Amino acid sequence: MPEQHYPRLTHIALHVRDIDACIRFYCGFCGMVETHRREKPPQTIVWLAEPGREREFIFVLMNGGEDLQLSAHDYRHFGFALPSRAAVDELARRARAAGCLIWPPRDEPWPVGYYCGVKDPNGNYVEFSYGQPLGLPED
Repeated sequence: MPEQHYPRLTHIALHVRDIDACIRFYCGFCGMVETHRREKPPQTIVWLAEPGREREFIFVLMNGGEDLQLSAHDYRHFGFALPSRAAVDELARRARAAGCLIWPPRDEPWPVGYYCGVKDPNGNYVEFSYGQPLGLPED
């Protein structure tokens, strides 16, 4: 039987206004690291990845974009798994102190779990969760 070849998601590209602020956000809140940088003024392109997953999935940040203006009822977001409820609470505490917490920690029925939401410097929403069937396994 012939092998099936399906597309595989490898990256998401974000055209952002303040690339340095977005790099600091995704490295500081999401634990990502810069794995590649290409500069040909006025264009800067940076690849960010989770450590150890550099060849699986990356965020591509490109300068020169515009801030997003999402409505309060727009729940599009990037989702990151955390290892515990306490980790969600700690991240929410840091986000509140930084002025970027948009959804305080809350519990939802399976498969959603415990999560909070944070706004990146460009206006993208980022969810940090524990207990979803995706991401890190439960202890």
